[in-house]
This record gives sequence, structure tokens and C-alpha cells, in this order.
Amino acid sequence: MRKKWTLAAAMVGVFAAMTVPAGIASAEEDAQATIKRLQDEGYTVNIDRSGSAPMSECVVTNVRNPKSVQQWVPYIGPGRNGFGGDRALVLETVSQSISVTLDCNRR
Repeated sequence: MRKKWTLAAAMVGVFAAMTVPAGIASAEEDAQATIKRLQDEGYTVNIDRSGSAPMSECVVTNVRNPKSVQQWVPYIGPGRNGFGGDRALVLETVSQSISVTLDCNRR
């Protein structure tokens, strides 16, 4: 039983490392593309904006505070012999949010 929990804990660490957004913002992306990519990755994007220019003229100045809410849920899966019976708790992400700061001042 101890080995199962050790394996479950190791798997949680691997999955947690994989959930960090890769390349949060790059110079090649405009503000709309950055926001859409983060939404496609499952984030709820909170936007802080200064200026009144249209979104197409905005520049991403900061991406910060990636947060995720996770909870332990029971998993009953196939056992070593292919039949049900193995039980474990797995960490499931139930929501993710991130903040994006935009500079929308006309230049």
C-alpha cells in the first residue's frame, strides 16, 4: 500500500510541473493571441488594462499570478491483472486563473 501512495505522490509532482504555462508571453504574439492561448490552455484570464486604444493596439506588459485550484478525487481503475480494484486519490485541477496586464495607450 505504501508503494501506491509513493507512486501517486510522484505522479502529482510530475503533473504539477506540467501545468505551469510554457512561454507565458512572447514578442511574436499580440495581446489577443496571448489571451486566447492562455484561455485555450484552460485559464480564466483576468485583464488589467491602461489606456483606451482598441485591443489590436494593446501590448502585453506582464503576465502574472498563475493560480490553480485543485482537489483530491477518488480514482478506481484497472488493477494489475486488468480487472477493477485498484483505488487511489488523484489531484484534479478544478479551475485555473492568470492575470494579464495590457498597455493600451495610443502611441
